[in-house]
Amino acid sequence: MLEKEEIEYEKSVLIGIITQNQDEEKSTEYLDELEFLTYTAGGEVLKRFTQKLDTPNPKTFIGTGKMEDVRQFVADNDIGSAIFDDELSPAQQKNIEKILKCKVVDRTYLILDIFAQRAKTSYARTQVELAQYEYLLPRLTGLWTHLERQRGGIGMRGPGETEIETDRRIVRDKIKQLKDKLITIDKQMAVQRGNRGQLVRVALVGYTNVGKSTLMNVISKSDVFAENKLFATLDTTVRKVVIKNLPFLLTDTVGFIRKLPTQLVESFKSTLDEVREADLVLHIVDISHPNFEDHIASVNQILDEIESSDKPTLMVFNKIDAYEPEIIEEDDLITERTPAHYTLNEWKKTWMNRMGDNVLFISAIHKENIEEFRKKVYEAVREIHITRFPYNNFLYPEYDKYTGELEDE
Repeated sequence: MLEKEEIEYEKSVLIGIITQNQDEEKSTEYLDELEFLTYTAGGEVLKRFTQKLDTPNPKTFIGTGKMEDVRQFVADNDIGSAIFDDELSPAQQKNIEKILKCKVVDRTYLILDIFAQRAKTSYARTQVELAQYEYLLPRLTGLWTHLERQRGGIGMRGPGETEIETDRRIVRDKIKQLKDKLITIDKQMAVQRGNRGQLVRVALVGYTNVGKSTLMNVISKSDVFAENKLFATLDTTVRKVVIKNLPFLLTDTVGFIRKLPTQLVESFKSTLDEVREADLVLHIVDISHPNFEDHIASVNQILDEIESSDKPTLMVFNKIDAYEPEIIEEDDLITERTPAHYTLNEWKKTWMNRMGDNVLFISAIHKENIEEFRKKVYEAVREIHITRFPYNNFLYPEYDKYTGELEDE
């Protein structure tokens, strides 16, 4: 008989700040996301700490009074890690560790840790390892706590520095080695992409945890790993899909997130080549998320960075089954109506209406409106295909006029 495996979550606290650029509502939203990241990494959040500051404290990120509150809570509740919502400088991290006497993790390293857990292929592992080493390099001095007592005195002047410098050289060599390895793999992947022939390429992009892999499974009848956690998919998956009798390649890519570490953007640039070389982009959005418009902006920003914002795009609003507008009671004369109160039909009349036929509303998990989705994708792929090969347009009739026997292979 199999014993039920019990997962032991590490006790954690979250720390964020409220500034002129990040008001209380935005701070709460970021901490909600940070809590989901912590859960994905294997942590349990016991408490959140926030403080209003004009700018982060250069020494300890938050003020001394608030830091004492955190220290007391950490000591009283056997907290394993304190997680900060913004990237900490090496000096801040070292100072905070001295005060709290527990693991101090910032948002960047937390995301790197999740990526390290999720990376399955050699390629993904190499990309994550490179990002981790680049994050680690400026922080090496902070990690050598066993050398802290070597502050001076007879026989104490040289070895500490030498040992740290040796470590820095080892890390720099490792970074160079990983970059060389990625260049080799990139060349191999470029050859693989070239060998795929003239099939139209379609890429699924979107914020993390919007249902890209679930949709990939539905449309391609494959079994890509999908889970209700952030960054369930790191390895790019490419499947040949046939709708009616029209074949094309469908790619599932890594999800995006706000405040994505620069090290990861750099090391995953090659993975995003799949998006760069795509003929059609399917931008998947979780419409049930209260901040889905911010998510769209974040994804568009990254698409812009990788020079893919001008590609033909279908905006696919997923999880319509989970969408619930906020309700204003009839006797409530104070609450002002906002987009949070819009029904799906009202949303369709907003800026979404200006996108014309390039907008779809589906539920991948319940397969709602999937037929309409298939039709839209078929028509978009068909248009690209017959533009590329005008002499064989008769092979692929319009979706509703198709009468062949090759139904949905």
